[in-house]
Amino acid sequence: MFRRSFLVSVAAAVAVSAISLLPARAEDKVLNVFAAASMKGSLDKVAALYEKKAGVKVSISFAASSALAKQIEAAAPADVFISADMKWMNYLVEKGAVKKEEVVKLLGNRLVLVAAKDSTISLKIEKEFPLAKALGEDGHLAMGEVKSVPAGKYGKESLEFYGVWKDVESRVAGADNVRAALQLVTRGEAPLGIVYETDAKAEQGVKVVDTFGEDSHTPIVYPVAPVAASTKAEAKDFLSFLNGAEAQAVFKQAGFTVLTGS
Repeated sequence: MFRRSFLVSVAAAVAVSAISLLPARAEDKVLNVFAAASMKGSLDKVAALYEKKAGVKVSISFAASSALAKQIEAAAPADVFISADMKWMNYLVEKGAVKKEEVVKLLGNRLVLVAAKDSTISLKIEKEFPLAKALGEDGHLAMGEVKSVPAGKYGKESLEFYGVWKDVESRVAGADNVRAALQLVTRGEAPLGIVYETDAKAEQGVKVVDTFGEDSHTPIVYPVAPVAASTKAEAKDFLSFLNGAEAQAVFKQAGFTVLTGS
């Protein structure tokens, strides 16, 4: 009786050991990426390319960079963070959630003024241009929240540069992220909006009225870095892939400027 029980125990132990030695299933390899909402279309394509190449599933959470940074600070299970500005990446560096030496400036973008595709609004962005008049009597200007969303911050800087922020400040429809601002224009809820050029290019329901001068706002930079708390080797491998030719081709097609290595 004792011998049979002993043999059963040994067999069970061997079985457990054998299971622990089995290779991880593909579905167990999941890389959690937190990325700025404005990267939605292009990063989805890049992730699909990486999944096919590396056999690692990429799960992407898109939102405003500010919201994602706060989640990472609160120990959300992120492996990689891509911000739409340096401010929120630097915020995580200061909090110890990201290592400064591992931050890479990945992409650049441009800021544009958009209207619905069938809109007749025509404006040239210059000093004191009649933005408020173009909004109509009770129309609003859609843009990201100016205190937290990078696109909103860039937009406010530009409007101040051109001397028209004072005219439209009370008429801003602040959105949680730049894609939400874009949808306000697409649905006709706002006659004009300020978004990234890549967002406008991806949305058939809007047209670009004009482009803001790059000297009117802080340079638009998308930095990327592995999250310090992540233990997944795939995080750095994914970053290398983002810097490679395949991923860069997708980003360029979407309208981004590649800044890798700068």
